[in-house]
Amino acid sequence: MVLEGETYFQALQPKPYVSIGIPFAQSCKHHVVETFGASRAYIIVSKSISTTDAFVTLKEALGDRVVGIRYGIRQHVPWPDVLEVAADLRDLRADLIVTLGAGSLTDAAKVASFAVANGAFTLGALDKLHIRAKPDPATLKACTIPTINIPTSLSGGEYNAAGGGTDLRNNRKTSFQHPTIGAQLVILDPALTVSTPERVWLSSGMRAVDHCVEGLCSSFFRPKEGNEAQLVEVERTLVKGLRLLLPNLLATKQNPEDLEARRSEMLGVIEAIRGFKSGVQMGASHGIGHQLGPMGVGHGETSCVMLPSVLRWNRDNGDAWMAERQRRVLDAFWTDKRVAEALKRRGLSPKTLSAGDAVGAYVAELGMPTCLKDVGIGKERLGELAKNAMTDRNIPTNPVAITREEVLEILEMAWGSQGQ
Repeated sequence: MVLEGETYFQALQPKPYVSIGIPFAQSCKHHVVETFGASRAYIIVSKSISTTDAFVTLKEALGDRVVGIRYGIRQHVPWPDVLEVAADLRDLRADLIVTLGAGSLTDAAKVASFAVANGAFTLGALDKLHIRAKPDPATLKACTIPTINIPTSLSGGEYNAAGGGTDLRNNRKTSFQHPTIGAQLVILDPALTVSTPERVWLSSGMRAVDHCVEGLCSSFFRPKEGNEAQLVEVERTLVKGLRLLLPNLLATKQNPEDLEARRSEMLGVIEAIRGFKSGVQMGASHGIGHQLGPMGVGHGETSCVMLPSVLRWNRDNGDAWMAERQRRVLDAFWTDKRVAEALKRRGLSPKTLSAGDAVGAYVAELGMPTCLKDVGIGKERLGELAKNAMTDRNIPTNPVAITREEVLEILEMAWGSQGQ
C-alpha cells in the first residue's frame, strides 16, 4: 500500500524499490510494519545524525520494534566494524536492518548481513567471502535479513549488490558480491540531507558524476553487431544522470536549502546506477579511487582528484574512438546553461577537447579538492598507491590498457594538477 503523497517505484531489477515524497520516518514506519512485517529492527546510524532530531524522530516512529542500535561505522568500513555488527545481528535475532546515514553505513549493513548468512564471525572467515578470495558461488548463502537504507549522501551504494570493506591487516579495500546483497527499499528525503556537510554531499555527488562519465567512456560502447539499440538506451540513461546531477550540484552549492535540486540529484544517482547496471565498466578513476580510501581520502573526494587526470591520460593515449566518447561527455557538460557558464568562468570554451579539463574546472567550481596534495597524499605514497591499484578490478577495465608504470604516471599528474 502506497501512502498519500508517496511515490513508490522499482529502481532496478530485482531490487531495490524507492520511496520518495513523504518524510523519511513516516515512510520507514509504514514499510517496516506493512511491507516487511518486522518486529526486531536493528538501526545503524551515523554518529553525527545520532545527536539530531532526525534520529529521535526515527526512534519514536519505530518504537519498541527497535532491538539494537549501532552508532557509527568508520570510513571505508573496516572489517572489525563489520564483524561487530554481524555479531549484534546474530545475538539480537534482528529481522530487519535500517541504516540512517551515508555510504559507509550502507556497505557495513551489506557485508554484515552477508557475513551472518554465511556464518562468518571472524577475520579468517570473512577473508574467504570477498571476490579476491574467489569463493565458490555454489557455497555462498543468500542474505536473509532485509534492509532499508535512508541515505544522507549521493554515494549510490544503496543500489548495488556489492559492498566494500577494508582489511586493516593489509590496508586494502575488498568487495563482497552476491545477488542478494543490498537494500530491498531505499527511502529518499531531500529535507533530511540539508544537514549533511556540504563537502560530503558535493563530493558524493561527484562520485555519481564519475559513474556517468567513466560509464560513457567505457569499452562497453565500442561498436558491436546487433546491440545498437541497447547502446543508445544506456547512453541516454547516463546522459540523463549527468543532466540531473551537474546543474543541481551547482544549485546546491549556491543554496543548500534548495530541496528540488537535492531531489533531482537523488534521482540522478539512480540513473547513474541504472547505466552502471547495464554492463558498462568503470575505469582507472574508480580503480585508483578504491585504494585511495584506505589512505584516508573521503568517498567521492577520490573522484574529484582522480577523474580529471584519468580522462586526460586516456585521451592522450587512446584512439579516435576514445576522443569521440569524451566528446559525448563534453556535450553533456555544455548542454546545460548553468554548467556552461561555470566552465566559462574557469576559462574554458565549447571548443575544449579534453573532458578532463571540463571535469577539473567543474570540480574547482564546486570548491572541491582538485589534486592529491589537497587530500593529504604525499608524493612518497604514490608508488604504494600504484601497486595497490593494480590489484583493483577496475584497472583491467579501463578503456585504454594500462600498466603499473602508467598508473604511476596518472598519479604524478593528479598529485600536482589544479582545477581550471
